[in-house]
Amino acid sequence: MIPTRKLRRKRILIVGCGDIGLRCAQLLLPRYRVLALTRQAERCASLRSLGVVPLVGDLDRRSSLKRLVGLADTVLHLAPPAAHGSDDQRTRFLLAALSRSWASPTWIYASTTGVYGDCAGALVDETRPVRPAHERSLRRLAAERQLRAAGARAVLSLRIVRIPGIYASNRLPLARLQAGMFTLKAEEDIYTNHIQADDLALILLRIKRLGRPQRIVHAVDDTQMKLADYFDLMADAHGLPRPKRIARTQAQDLLKPSLLSFMRESRRLINTRLKIELAYQLRYPTVQDFLLEQSPLSLAGGQPDSR
Repeated sequence: MIPTRKLRRKRILIVGCGDIGLRCAQLLLPRYRVLALTRQAERCASLRSLGVVPLVGDLDRRSSLKRLVGLADTVLHLAPPAAHGSDDQRTRFLLAALSRSWASPTWIYASTTGVYGDCAGALVDETRPVRPAHERSLRRLAAERQLRAAGARAVLSLRIVRIPGIYASNRLPLARLQAGMFTLKAEEDIYTNHIQADDLALILLRIKRLGRPQRIVHAVDDTQMKLADYFDLMADAHGLPRPKRIARTQAQDLLKPSLLSFMRESRRLINTRLKIELAYQLRYPTVQDFLLEQSPLSLAGGQPDSR
């Protein structure tokens, strides 16, 4: 008998293997060899225990990324940019390292819906012109443009996922509610957008399989809710006091600048591409669906606040 060659399992490199990256890894491990870039050598043992191959490297040091060349068929780029500036030097270094390979890997880049800036509560699809107002969004847009240019040169096959606020049982604003936070009055409040963490992980993998090259997709659920209503819903579901609503003029003195900047942007994201092109059925179509599964009695028993 002629011996058969054992096929190599396809390899996926996760860059930025935090909460969402680990959720993706758990879904990928049965079928793929999963590698994860980490700058913390002390994380290697825990990653190995999950079945993930750790690679120590620092996105802020280009020389530390040399060993990544040619390692992966797919790159899942979840790492945030640095905290300052309008460019994403980390993506620039990563792209420079990986583009030295002879192969043209698939890249999925996790961007932000903040690139649209303030849309005054309008409905927004993926064709809307970008208008980022803050450095954090400018950095994400810089990364998108670097990667799109590389995709146009056939250095890689790119898919971009624009992501709003992520929530999960371990990513809820309970500490802030317990501390007594403030939100805006209804007439001055903003629309906000959401995606549950497990849904997001599944969407990222669906895009890997079915996403079109150079295509942008919103990873967003069906929730149509203003920010203060979101906090009220969380408070009711967990038996906590609802935040006090204040005028925007008061907020200037009571809230941190980073939160104030977030509260200046209002938009309602459309997820038609997600549902039609990717045929993705949301596990949690709305935040309410998630809370009902987590704590149906608590949510049902939440009483409206008279404020």
